[in-house]
Order: sequence, then C-alpha cells, then structure tokens
Amino acid sequence: MTDVREVTCRPLRRRTLWSFVGLGAAGVSLAVVRMAYSGPDVWLGVGLLPALVGIASLRAVTAQVSADAYGLHSRTLLRRRSVPWRDVADLRVRLKYANNSRIQDVRRVILVLRDGHKRLLPLPQGWSSDDPDFDAKLDALRALHRRYGAPESNHIPVVSYRTAGRGRAGSVGLCVLLLACAGLAAWFVPSTASDAQAWKAATPCTAETPATERGECLTTLRSVIAQTEANRPKRRSWLYFADSRPLERLAVSREDAQEFQPGDSVELTFWRGRVREVAGERHVWREHIPAAGDLAVIAAGCVLAAGYPGAQVLLRLRGRRLPDDEVIPSALPFAGVLVGTALWLLPLCYLHPTTLLASPVAITWAAAGLPATLGLFTWAWHATRVRTPGEAGAIEGFAEEEVFLAARFLEHTDYNPHGFGTHIVLVGGPPAVTPHPGPGRFAAKRIPVERLTVKDLRRARGDDGDSVPRSWHIAELDDAGTPVRLAAAPADLTRIIRELGPAKTPANAANTASTANTASTANPEP
Repeated sequence: MTDVREVTCRPLRRRTLWSFVGLGAAGVSLAVVRMAYSGPDVWLGVGLLPALVGIASLRAVTAQVSADAYGLHSRTLLRRRSVPWRDVADLRVRLKYANNSRIQDVRRVILVLRDGHKRLLPLPQGWSSDDPDFDAKLDALRALHRRYGAPESNHIPVVSYRTAGRGRAGSVGLCVLLLACAGLAAWFVPSTASDAQAWKAATPCTAETPATERGECLTTLRSVIAQTEANRPKRRSWLYFADSRPLERLAVSREDAQEFQPGDSVELTFWRGRVREVAGERHVWREHIPAAGDLAVIAAGCVLAAGYPGAQVLLRLRGRRLPDDEVIPSALPFAGVLVGTALWLLPLCYLHPTTLLASPVAITWAAAGLPATLGLFTWAWHATRVRTPGEAGAIEGFAEEEVFLAARFLEHTDYNPHGFGTHIVLVGGPPAVTPHPGPGRFAAKRIPVERLTVKDLRRARGDDGDSVPRSWHIAELDDAGTPVRLAAAPADLTRIIRELGPAKTPANAANTASTANTASTANPEP
C-alpha cells in the first residue's frame, strides 16, 4: 500500500447503528410523553433504556477517521481534530482482550504525538487477531505516515496488558482503594475490641442499677415463639414472638430458624438495647459479636492485596525507559512475597489486634517474620529484573547426551510446520525442532542452520503474542530472505544460537546467502 493517497475509516454495520439511533429516539419520545401525562413511573425507565442505547449508537455511527497528505483527521459526535504528519511520532496498536467466546480481542490505533501525548483513535477497530479490514486500514495509515512524516519505529508496536506502555491508572486506583478499605477496617479495631470486652464483662441488671447504666448490663425477658420463617440461604429468616412482645420479630439464620418451633418458651437477653441471645430448651441463638482480631485480619489482608497492584506499578516504573511495546516481567514473584508475608502477619494480627507495638510476643514475632519478607522481596526483585538481550546468564557445560531446551519458532516454516515445535534438541545430532521435551528425536525436524543468519536479539514485544513467556527473549533470524523469530529463555537462547554454528553471527551472511539459495532450491517449502 505504498501508493495510497487517502484513507477513510467509517464504522461497520452503519444501518444497524442507525436503527438503534431510531430506537433511542422512540424511547426518548415515550419518556417525554409519559412524563407529560402521567409523571414518573415504570414506563419512564423503559423509555430511558433505549434512549441510552441510541446515544451510544449515535456516537459510534458519527465517528470517522481519515488521512491524506496533510495529516490525520478524526471526528466524533462532539469533537473534530486534525494533526499534521510532522507532529505524529508513531502509530501503535492497543490490544485489549475480551472475555467473549465470539470476540477474541479488540484492537485499536494509538496516535503518539511528538510532545509525548497519546490519543486513542475511534477508528479503525478490529475484533479479532485476524481482521483483514483492520490490518489493511492500519497498513494504509502507516504508509501515509512513512511518506509524509517520520515514524519512530519500523514495525507495528503492539501495546497490551503485558507491555511497558500500558497505563498505571488502573493499578494505582485499585491499590488506593484497597489501602482505603484497610484503613477503614483498622479504624474500627479499637472500638470493636472494646465492645467485645464489654460484652464478656457484662453482668445481669439489678434493682440497684441506675437507669442510665441499664444499657451496659444484661436484661432478661421471657416470651413465646409464635412463628418461624426459614427462608432460602440468601434471604433472612425470622423468629416471630407472641403478642409482639418484647418485639415483633428477630432476624436469624436459616439453621437457627429451623431449630426453634412455634410454642417454644424462650428467654431473650438484651444488651445495649438489642437482643443478643435467645435461649430455648432445645437451642440457643447468639448474635455474632465481631472480634477485633477479625477486623485486624481484614485490614492486613487488604494491605497485602494492595501489594500486588502496587508491585505492578513498581515494575512499570522500573521499566519506564523501555519501549512501550516491550513486555515487562510478571508481578507473580511479588505475589509469592505477599503469600509468604501473610503466613506470619495474619496470625499475628488475629492474636494481637491492639497490641502489635506493645506486646513483647508480638514484637518478637514481627522481628522474626520481617527478615523472611525482606529475603523474599530481594529474590522477587532479582527475579523480575529486566535482562539485556544477549545476556548469557548461567550456561551449562556441553554434554554428550541430547539436551532439550524449551524454545519455539514463531513462524510457520518447513522445519516448524504450523508451529508444532515446543523444544529444540541439541547434541547427539544436528539441531532440530521437536514437539516434545524428549527423550529421543521422534518427529524431530532438522533446523537448516546453513540458511539462517542472526539479525538481532531483543526482548519480547507485544506483537510476539501471549504464547511467549514474559521472561523470554527473541532472536530475529533471516531464513534465506524470510524473517523468522526464535523465542526462548535468555540463557537457553544463547546456548541455541551458539549451537546453530553459522547462524550465531551475521558475519557469515555472505556465505549463508549463496548456500541458502541452493538449499531453498533443493528443499522448497511445502
């Protein structure tokens, strides 16, 4: 598409969208008529629902993106924008995965400006990884950008949830929300501990107890169960009392309602103006008094849960110098830190909710647990470091037996048909691709090392797909003029490149080219 002059992107299924707009207009009319004649009622909500659908459809049907020699122009329902190509730094793809069996993923175009600002274009949109219309529109836009501007990248950067360019707002918001919940739970710990202690220390009221203090002592009244109502588990169950004395009904669990029977004589215990206990001959119901330890555990759990989105933010800050489409390490090692911390922190908070800084036992417990957490954090920090492409790491010595390394070519080739290979076998024969981790070379296909030349070693990017683990690196190879990508762990990739012999350096490119022509003629791809 190098000869493209102009590109226009309009929404698909415009007739369907316009029909929804008409439906929305009818809904607005219905709502206005009902308001005028009958006032607010259920039909107002029935009319507002299609009205909202109509507004969303109107916004979608009026969107348009076009590009020409001057620049890129976008139009929505309320805004028009035009950006000259000289101000456009790059065009990228934002990949968002959808939890839908029919929609695999959603792809949209990100406009990156020279000043660093980014805008999400309303069109084009792709609804799967294989959308020819989206790919054609994107290729046309990039062709115009190459002709009239200066793109920063020579490939199509793909930004997904695994890459460095994903925003941090969601993780920061979740972290703040969980910390706020932890603070709220911790705020009620002292009062809850005081209430639980007061309930345990409460004694029956006597004739000498002043009226102002009767709420703090236990008052006992007798009554008779008139009726029980045991509802489904998600609904409240009730105990009804004869003559509505001392109260009409009391909410209990389903199991407690089934234990009591109509006509049972019961004794009700009041404390602080509420029924705290119902005692009968066969069963006793007691209201659950929250323990301070429970709230302390909830507060600590929220803090630990906030640690995971916090770790995601930390990793993105750590990789802020990486290109937006490079895959950053996973935060799962920090999840291990949080789990390890929970093993000693949660029991500590439960047993010492109000004396964490005062009890010698609690201080000793924390002093023993903190070094373990620091050790796990150090391990996680080291495990999630950004490794430089080509970094060898620990490479095992050469063995006489066959070695199977987890690695795979990302393209369909004659030695990796339909991406069947999951491992590469070295030693004991020529390097080969296998669909299994060994032993033996069953179904192995020899790698034509005489045709391969290493062009580049890099970290995984968004366009490499989710099948590539975050910690793997990519070797970009030239297979007789065809670009091929090989993915493996950094140390394994270095070992494989070393074993490939002629392909390990581009210095053999001249000799490889002539050999590759002969090999490709003798062994054409199926």
